[in-house]
Amino acid sequence: MIPLLLLFADLRGLEAVMGPLPPSPREAPVVEILNETKLDGGLVRREIVFLGRDQDRVSAYLFLPPKQVLSNKGKRPALLCLHQTTRIGKAEPAGLGGKPDLHYALELARRGYVTLAPDYPNFGGYIFDPYAHGYQSATMKGIANHRRALDVLASLPQVNPKRLGVIGHSLGGHNSLFLAAFDRRVRVTVTSCGFTAFARYYGGNLTGWSHAGYMPRIASVYGKDPARLPFDFHNVLAALAGRALFINAPLHDSNFDVVGVRETVAQVERRFRPGRLRVSYPDTGHEFPPEVREEAYRFLDRHLLQ
Repeated sequence: MIPLLLLFADLRGLEAVMGPLPPSPREAPVVEILNETKLDGGLVRREIVFLGRDQDRVSAYLFLPPKQVLSNKGKRPALLCLHQTTRIGKAEPAGLGGKPDLHYALELARRGYVTLAPDYPNFGGYIFDPYAHGYQSATMKGIANHRRALDVLASLPQVNPKRLGVIGHSLGGHNSLFLAAFDRRVRVTVTSCGFTAFARYYGGNLTGWSHAGYMPRIASVYGKDPARLPFDFHNVLAALAGRALFINAPLHDSNFDVVGVRETVAQVERRFRPGRLRVSYPDTGHEFPPEVREEAYRFLDRHLLQ
């Protein structure tokens, strides 16, 4: 039996920095299909918008497996695919950007998953000022949108709503963790180059975490001091215990120091059941190389297909 402390993680420290988690809408998600493209092998890519909880139009790409996969295997597991810091936003995981190693929404759809790649606020085709709408961070607005994106996936007739996961690199890597911490519908999380202990992030200089695209209260309330923050990434990972987590932490990631990743994992690894936590340490920089993606995809298959 999973201890209650793991089932109901204390996320107040995250909310103190990010702002409170807003309630999810009760009504069914509203989705508009802008266009549809048939790709090789029968794969379908739809460009869509869905209404966020603030009635904003969130742009995304949705991939549906070939009809023969759906007819032969029934409702499919689904993955939310979150992009890195790139102006084109959702287009990168959708396979339309210039970095093939980050085309995971397309790759996973080819493996038979339903995948959805939305834009983070002020990337791609989605412009939104979270602060003008009462949010204390863009991070929390991202979490609210990503929870609504799970609603979109769960509402699709092709999807098994009990088999949902999330994957992301860099910006998408930590947003995947934040979503999973706040939404237990996420059964499995893949985070690539997404975190290190705050004290290990550029020697404890948290300027990169405190601008308007992330969490300004890190500067305005906590003085960009890791020692004063009411949460660190071991708290985030602990909230995922009882589920499945794959971490890609390259040895030479200049953004997220691998030493801080190892320290964070050491604090929580005993909370995870055998086989539920996997960490890969490739000999690369801030990258999601093919062999690690394949390892991550097999991890997803094990926890979502079985």
